Amino acid sequence: MLEYARGNVPDYQMAAFAMAVFFRGLDGAETFALTDAMVRSGETIDLHAAIGRKVVDKHSTGGVGDKTSLAVGPIVAACGVPFGKMSGRGLGHTGGTLDKLESIPGFRVELTTDEFLQQVRDVGLAIIGQSANLVPADKLLYGLRDVTATVDNVSLIAASIMSKKIAAGADAIVLDVKVGDGAFMKTIEDARELAELMLELGRHAGREVACVLTDMDQPLGHAVGNALEIRETLATLRGEGPADFTELVLSASARLLAFSDLGVDEAAGRERADAAARDGSALAMYEGWIVAQGGDPAEDALPTASVVRDVEAPRAGYVNAIGAVDVGMAALRLGAGRQTKDDDIDHAVGVLCLKKRSDSVDTGETIAQVHAQDEESAARAAEEVVAAYTFADDPPAPTPIVLETIG
Repeated sequence: MLEYARGNVPDYQMAAFAMAVFFRGLDGAETFALTDAMVRSGETIDLHAAIGRKVVDKHSTGGVGDKTSLAVGPIVAACGVPFGKMSGRGLGHTGGTLDKLESIPGFRVELTTDEFLQQVRDVGLAIIGQSANLVPADKLLYGLRDVTATVDNVSLIAASIMSKKIAAGADAIVLDVKVGDGAFMKTIEDARELAELMLELGRHAGREVACVLTDMDQPLGHAVGNALEIRETLATLRGEGPADFTELVLSASARLLAFSDLGVDEAAGRERADAAARDGSALAMYEGWIVAQGGDPAEDALPTASVVRDVEAPRAGYVNAIGAVDVGMAALRLGAGRQTKDDDIDHAVGVLCLKKRSDSVDTGETIAQVHAQDEESAARAAEEVVAAYTFADDPPAPTPIVLETIG
């Protein structure tokens, strides 16, 4: 992989390798060898040595309305545990953490490695864009997999994710593996296979890792769209967030605190995380973090859309399901996401799913809101959003946000 990153291995040979892996797979030892080679293709960071403490991180495989890291980071840091994360941008119906952060006026996602380390040391929290020198082989290989239809392979997915997490240097990592309509892994069995492989890779590299398998058959929380998701993050840090999102944030935070050097178990970690979201310390940490990276933390500084259109229920009953991909694609077409890596993003637009699965509704009641820049796109998105909802006379069986925990 190092020679490929240096340009000494031609694309056609690496494409043949990717195709062979796609059809024949890799065993555990081979997957670790690939991951290790990808890590060694670029620079690595030793956060523990630089900070002098255990540093934690959280990663998601991507979903609709997934702003979890933006709330987990401040909560964990407010509890006294350093949180350092390198993140990415969104493509298609899944949003990217960096895109959400760039909704905040002035926020800098590009810091040097020294600046990153200094901020984790001084503030306790930093989330930045991935360094170009971090795992360059993965970026090259992923681009090749994309054009050769070899993305959908568990070994290659696990190696791609874990090479970046290992190189970024956190001691302990919680991996959120999404399952369902809006996720890459559609079934619990596939998600479990990916989670167990990533867990094994992390432990081989000397990291403490836990995987949570979480529901993505409907959008997470209410907000889908960059500035809208920042507002929902702020509400959650005040202890006022949607129930499903709050539960996932507290669950992930509790696990990270149990991994830390505080000497607490998961139950005590949950109590501390909940307290931080209620006593103002998590919100204060958020504000200090945003200022440290050049941003304005005030909620009224976030961009707003020109048009807000209510989406009404076509019938009475209960929300039976909400198509996560359908809502994500509606937000994307409003401008909240990108279909190619060079597309510009409108940070103000998006969708609020005000009614979620199992909620009761009356005919004509507002179930969602579309935030758009003109009436035409608002009307089109409203049609797409109402079509994403299905209704029933009886409420569906409840589904927990955390489906399973591994590790």
